[in-house]
Amino acid sequence: MTSELAVPTWLAVATAGGLVVLLVAVAGLVLSVRRSRRRTEELLASAARDAEELRAQLTALEGAVAGRTAPDLVVRDDQEYVITDLGHDDGDAPALPAPVFADILLRESLIRTVSLAAGLRRALSPEVRHRIRAEMRREVKRARRQRRTDLRRARREVADRQRAAVPLTDVAG
Repeated sequence: MTSELAVPTWLAVATAGGLVVLLVAVAGLVLSVRRSRRRTEELLASAARDAEELRAQLTALEGAVAGRTAPDLVVRDDQEYVITDLGHDDGDAPALPAPVFADILLRESLIRTVSLAAGLRRALSPEVRHRIRAEMRREVKRARRQRRTDLRRARREVADRQRAAVPLTDVAG
């Protein structure tokens, strides 16, 4: 006979296995935290050493600066100076040597030509041509609708004027 309080063997083994897995996970977590803590402490110690070295260098620099004499004060001159010849016509235009002038001229011409070619290539691309064609179709349809509307309005106005011009006696007669 079995008692009602008996635990199946598989449940006891599964529980024990779960506890072992849980203990291994906790132990791994503890080891990981210890390693992380040790690295953090090493980094803090290194940062403290670096800060101490920087303080020593700063103290040395402050001592060197304090040992120097104060520089003389700079007196500000209120006189205005012209730093460009713009607006002054001396009659002497700066002359460039011929090779430099030719080089500048060719570079600017080349840049303009290349940019024009790139613009044309983009403007003549199939996507742009398709978009232009679609816009033209849309505009033609809009113009046709507008002409039809104007024509109807004009016919109504002509009919209204003709009705207004007919005397009442002809209609009643």
